Amino acid sequence: MSVTAAPGFTAAGTAAGIKESGARDLALVAVADGRPAPAAGVFTRNHMTAAPVLTTKAHLAASGGQAAAVILNSGNANAATGEKGCADAEAMCDLVAAELGVDRHHVLVCSTGLIGIPLPMAVVEAGIAPLVAARSEHGGEAAAAAIMTTDTASKEVVVEAEGFVVGGMAKGAAMLSPNMATMLAVLTTDAAATPAQLQAALTAGVADSFNALDVDGCTSTNDTVLLLSSGRAGEVDQVQLERAVAAACADLAAQMAGDAEGATKVVRLTVTGAHSDDEAQAGARYVARSQLVKCSWYGQDPYWGRIASDLGSCGIAFDQALVSVSYGGIEVCRGGVEVDHDREAVAAHMAQRHLEIAVDLGLGAGRGTILTNDLTHAYIDENMGTS
Repeated sequence: MSVTAAPGFTAAGTAAGIKESGARDLALVAVADGRPAPAAGVFTRNHMTAAPVLTTKAHLAASGGQAAAVILNSGNANAATGEKGCADAEAMCDLVAAELGVDRHHVLVCSTGLIGIPLPMAVVEAGIAPLVAARSEHGGEAAAAAIMTTDTASKEVVVEAEGFVVGGMAKGAAMLSPNMATMLAVLTTDAAATPAQLQAALTAGVADSFNALDVDGCTSTNDTVLLLSSGRAGEVDQVQLERAVAAACADLAAQMAGDAEGATKVVRLTVTGAHSDDEAQAGARYVARSQLVKCSWYGQDPYWGRIASDLGSCGIAFDQALVSVSYGGIEVCRGGVEVDHDREAVAAHMAQRHLEIAVDLGLGAGRGTILTNDLTHAYIDENMGTS
């Protein structure tokens, strides 16, 4: 049930006609009783900000962090569309608000797809009434499918906590880079919480999940993660809420990494021994964006020299006489030079889909981890054009 697993929420997904393929492209997540509920959001830091992001941020501010529904579309990002794009995003909220009988500021909006193309508002407008009418507690799967673009599978999660539930759905297969990684996510919970408590839980949950995911170094114009609370489970411990939200975010981020465009490897790259956590994270992110390193992963080549070279040039503190590199827990480099190791074991690890690579800089206690992928021919094929 994913996004409707938490009691108090309904969802729906339909094909409005935005996508030429006829696939589902319009989704709704709504509070079951129609009353505005506490909500929070985290958004892209790209200054080329899409109209739905601007609209949703404005609505959360105007409502004091209250929302009754989220309307989402795929197939068109409604980004780089100027004043008309903002008017279209507002119109989507107006139409949903009219169907639900709520204030327009209590409806949030998300879009994903191609940039710079106006929304086909005629089909969007025609699709909203039947979408709202179709909402049900069993509509989570259809909603998750309706927000997919180049995703090969829908991404859903349910976290059963002590006395409450966090459910969610997300999409994302490329333009995955902090801050957040093109991604949309809607999370719901029945834990009673204020907008401030939800914001704290969401901000913390995003930090080590979506913001630690870097597939191609490209930050989307539309990245949005929303969290809504029905409150049906009553008040819960804030720490427990934050843990459950973080677990849901981490699960969805891992699903994104596993479904990245053209990827054959999911790589967890950890840098330790840096002067600070910030330097460790910066180093890990730099390596994760290295085309040479990513190509070596695709070729199943444990070419640790490329990793060491990138860390030595990325601007963080580095001493080549202290660095060590391991693949799958097998140390291949120590003190900046190769050491004897089980080559067959390393080769077996590199042949797996999930790779664990660790670098110790030997300088301090700083630690950082990035979830990323290899670079393949299929990624290039997918991104050569817009058609």
